[in-house]
Amino acid sequence: MGNDDISSAPVTPSRPPISAPPSQLHSPSLSRSPLLSAADHVDGTDIAKASKSSTPRIRTPRFISPLGTPIRKALQLTKLDPQDAWLPITESRNGNAYYAAFHTLCSGIGIQALVLPVAFTILGWTWGIINLSVAFIWQLYTLYLLVQLHESPETGIRYSRYLQLCVATFGERLTKWLALCPILDLSAGTCVALLIIGGSTSKIFYQTVCGSHISCMSTPLTTVQWFAVFTSAAVILSQLPNLNSIAGVSLLGAVTAVGYCTLIWVVSVLEGRLPGVSYNPIRDSSPVVRIFDVLNAIGIIAFAFRGHNLTLEIQATMPSDEKHPSRVPMWRGVKFAYLVVALCLFPLAIGGYWAYGQKIPENGGMLTALYTFHGHDTSRFILALTSLFIIINAVSSFQIYGMPIFDIMESHYTRRMKKACPWWLRALSRGVFGFGCFFVAVAIPFLGSLAGLVGGLALPVTLAFPCFMWLKIKKPKMFSSMWWINWVLGLLGMTLSWILVAAGTYVIIHTGIKISFFNPQ
Repeated sequence: MGNDDISSAPVTPSRPPISAPPSQLHSPSLSRSPLLSAADHVDGTDIAKASKSSTPRIRTPRFISPLGTPIRKALQLTKLDPQDAWLPITESRNGNAYYAAFHTLCSGIGIQALVLPVAFTILGWTWGIINLSVAFIWQLYTLYLLVQLHESPETGIRYSRYLQLCVATFGERLTKWLALCPILDLSAGTCVALLIIGGSTSKIFYQTVCGSHISCMSTPLTTVQWFAVFTSAAVILSQLPNLNSIAGVSLLGAVTAVGYCTLIWVVSVLEGRLPGVSYNPIRDSSPVVRIFDVLNAIGIIAFAFRGHNLTLEIQATMPSDEKHPSRVPMWRGVKFAYLVVALCLFPLAIGGYWAYGQKIPENGGMLTALYTFHGHDTSRFILALTSLFIIINAVSSFQIYGMPIFDIMESHYTRRMKKACPWWLRALSRGVFGFGCFFVAVAIPFLGSLAGLVGGLALPVTLAFPCFMWLKIKKPKMFSSMWWINWVLGLLGMTLSWILVAAGTYVIIHTGIKISFFNPQ
């Protein structure tokens, strides 16, 4: 991708046995307020020309900029970007703390959390809990940095997309190499993984509900057909126009995520420990392999905490002014969301490892363990409800992770045509994206086996980049506590990312993965 692709996102991003699942990872507002461009500098003549163009007219001072008074100072340095009134992320600005909590919780808990006990089999009790706690605190700190960096009271600029803040920090050329691929991977890659999860679980749900009914099982759909059914549902739901309009969908996704995480660990704990369970960390005879196994386990933990690439976009849906900046309700929503995240992830990791120990399946983690070890002694209702929750969460999460991609696609049209994307083109582009993800999901169904490697690639977006952004934008005093904290965490995050990528690659080469192109099971 060239520089044009980066700049295209506007500035201001006895029943028959039930098979265990395959390897798995992880209302429109009428207000349309343009934002400020973060990097364009114009003089008074340019502003006068812009006012005569065919772009949307600004009707009230409140919609000139969400920051109100600071815009009067910033007008000499920036120009309005009318595209923001036409794009899905910034089209509506009636968000609030509740919406922020729904979106954050829906994107913060995913199927990748179910493989956390797998990391414990390598790290053991002590180091597993320590690494999980450190990762949680670290990512919560960088999330706080992003919330504070979203808007600048000094200039009136709002960074409404993660990619835009990257460009403001690193420049376009460096952003292309450092941030573009991980950010697109977290959006498009997660959508592909969600299709694999949703399609596979839909098949299991059907098997569970049907039971021994011959009429149900006589002509069952293939896995590829279930992928297509799930993709069709996701594409239909993706026609909701903007990020605020899917707040109800995110609420449903958040509730079901909490539901299936709780059901899985509660059932596992109530059923008791498996006979002969062992908690001794798995150790390879080779010291090199042992080190890489540990690093790969850390990568699995890191991948459980993703979603930072959506934080700025979620905050962009909120109104903001001098007296009521958006960072206040956003942080309130985030704190509630991550309290719930902690109440799901820690019991899931600790309870799952207690119940299964070294016997936890590497592929699928807790979900596979539930069907493998308790598929026959757990009620069909609980199994079906768990599967249904996973399906609903997957189709809901697809919407929020796909929104940055929809935003980028529509920005190409608005830049060229200087008007909003027509409904039919919006529907077509989102359908093409959805079924493009379907093609990749069918072609590479073993994507879930790469959790450690993907976690290493995505780690800088969560743990490193926000620290460097704070240093560049806020410019803390040299050798102050904030200066040291962000330099240390930023460099440590980048170093850890490179090591985890190497470790994930080595583990895949050493242990191998079951590759089955165009053959999902």
